[in-house]
Amino acid sequence: MILTITPNPALDVTYHLADVRWGEVNRVTEVTETAGGKGVNVARVLHQLSEPVSCTGFLGGDTGDRMRDMLAGLDQRWVPVPHTTRRTTAVVTGTATTLFNEPGAPVDEGAWHALSTVVADVAGRGDVVVLSGSMPPGTTESAVGELVSHAARRGARVVADTSGPLLRTAARAGAALVKPNQEELREATGEADVVAGAQVLLADGAEAVVVSLGEDGMLALTGGSGRPHRTVRARPSGVVPGNPTGAGDAAVAALARALHAAAATPLESVLHASLADAVALSAAAVACPVAGEVDLGRYQRERAAVAATTG
Repeated sequence: MILTITPNPALDVTYHLADVRWGEVNRVTEVTETAGGKGVNVARVLHQLSEPVSCTGFLGGDTGDRMRDMLAGLDQRWVPVPHTTRRTTAVVTGTATTLFNEPGAPVDEGAWHALSTVVADVAGRGDVVVLSGSMPPGTTESAVGELVSHAARRGARVVADTSGPLLRTAARAGAALVKPNQEELREATGEADVVAGAQVLLADGAEAVVVSLGEDGMLALTGGSGRPHRTVRARPSGVVPGNPTGAGDAAVAALARALHAAAATPLESVLHASLADAVALSAAAVACPVAGEVDLGRYQRERAAVAATTG
């Protein structure tokens, strides 16, 4: 089983229009609403790929009820909270995507404890737990650290895709793989150089670091604890036009799927075999107008064109 955790989910509203004129009236050509948040996007991609997946996190209010309905068909194990789940708004034109993300509301200690109970009920040896996205305001390092360490102690491999100091907290708590983009890596480590930043997270305790490099693909690093660092690099076949909002989530879905399929395989070997797949699935997400979906035809074409190289 792959369990995705989205502590700060959102109802994603996407406006599509040819161009935006700030300060003027704009005519929206299409509006879509989807259940969102990075972990939810990961779960939706995995479900589209027919992988065994369950999603959890915190949901509340009318917005939370709508998200449950939208995710019908997915195994859902949400922890109810009293506040209304937030909304995000994406404005997509022919050339750019602009995001407006509400912060969400704080979550109390009891809800975090309930979430740990869900993880204990679902995750065990051979399973993969994905912790994705922003955290509710006021989330402490101890709450995230305890959640990650709890899953790791049960034998699950934890993939962490968050930002700021909590990325290092996840690495120190036993996350097998952390997946920042370049900006998140620099924010978390203070290192402008990608390799140097990844080495900080490896020294913190992560087994592997996968860095999203946008149009340049992905870079994976393993090593640490006296072992030499090794790198794997994969690039897309070309620039993919579209909406990049869910690209990183699709990549996490590919990595989680690979870890689940090869539970007994060393992580370094899994990454060498799966990084090209993650880049291809990421490109297939860009080709879709809404985060959490992938163009399976584009995925197959990209997969045939992308290869990983070892450094």
